[in-house]
Amino acid sequence: MTRAVFVLCVATAACGPTMDEHQPAGAARTTSYLQALTSASKTPGIHYVVVNATDVLLEYSGGWADIRRQVPVDATTTMMAYSMSKTITAVAALQLVEAGKVGLDDPVARYVDSFPYGASVTVRQLIAHTSGIPNPLPLRWVHPAARHGSFDENAALAAVLHDHPRLSFEPGTKYAYSNIGYWLLGTVVERASGESFSAYVSEHILRPLGVAPQALGYVVADPAHHATGYLEKYSLMNLAKGFLIDRDLIGDYSGRWLEIQSHYLNGPAFGGLVGTASGFAKFLQDQLRERSVLFNDTTRHLLYAQQQTVRGTPVAVTLGWHIGDLDGTRFFYKEGGGGGFHCMMRVYPGDEIGTVVMTNATGFDVRRLLDTIDASFIRSRQAQP
Repeated sequence: MTRAVFVLCVATAACGPTMDEHQPAGAARTTSYLQALTSASKTPGIHYVVVNATDVLLEYSGGWADIRRQVPVDATTTMMAYSMSKTITAVAALQLVEAGKVGLDDPVARYVDSFPYGASVTVRQLIAHTSGIPNPLPLRWVHPAARHGSFDENAALAAVLHDHPRLSFEPGTKYAYSNIGYWLLGTVVERASGESFSAYVSEHILRPLGVAPQALGYVVADPAHHATGYLEKYSLMNLAKGFLIDRDLIGDYSGRWLEIQSHYLNGPAFGGLVGTASGFAKFLQDQLRERSVLFNDTTRHLLYAQQQTVRGTPVAVTLGWHIGDLDGTRFFYKEGGGGGFHCMMRVYPGDEIGTVVMTNATGFDVRRLLDTIDASFIRSRQAQP
């Protein structure tokens, strides 16, 4: 049965709710809870979406995209996705595995020139974060938006590899998150496909999903609809910002929020997507359908198959997702956070829903938010006849 759509956009008096008499159970409580977060300045702005395979069940936009200019967040407001991008990078790699252009257990050195980590690191290990490739703090691996046109990604990656050339542990022996690993995975995609990484994702993932460039991509399609990122004034990160964030990106205060200037990540594959919660929701819907438009059932199974070390010890990741549990309900998720933004998306296969939240506050606790409102939403769905 097709469910009704419930959409709410709140930014003080900027816009009001539109409600269907058949709105999902608990929608009013959820939107009140979300509105209270921005009213109490827990985050300047927020965008939350719940979908099933065919419909948007609830969509909320609230707060400010730009505090100083009093621009409200709405469904078209884009934000930085940071590491939430990695699931899309994994999908790109798995598509090439399906096409026979990449082998999961191929050595990465086959696809990456001047690879410093030896012949034993595999593509599978890059995707599952079991490669042993180090993970230095990546907050400075960004550049101002004004310099994006002349930025040399290859030189930036070469410099990082030069500074961090040694493995942290023997490949495959344990899990340890690595942004460098996914940056290199983008290079694998480029070499195997013969296309630039961003062009490959746009053509082979976003276009088949019907996601417009304004909703998801690797550039800010419309600066007028791109949120300003903020750092909490009273936070440890703010105290240490001079050591963690490029000074060119530090703006002015708007009340208790410090503006972070518009920027791009040096490597799109490890965190470069920019877009809306609705754009990511279309990807989640595809994952909830009986048949994906992105790959066959065998490949989709790989995306959700729990991985293990070479000794057979399970790790809480798949080839693209982290694995979570919410009150006994298994879900798959990817989080992203950095200078000015924090977000998370989840898929609950057993309950046939996906959720995504994007905020323009570095320290906002997206995990706690989704634990709270997703649990309420799932309970209300399970109680329906």
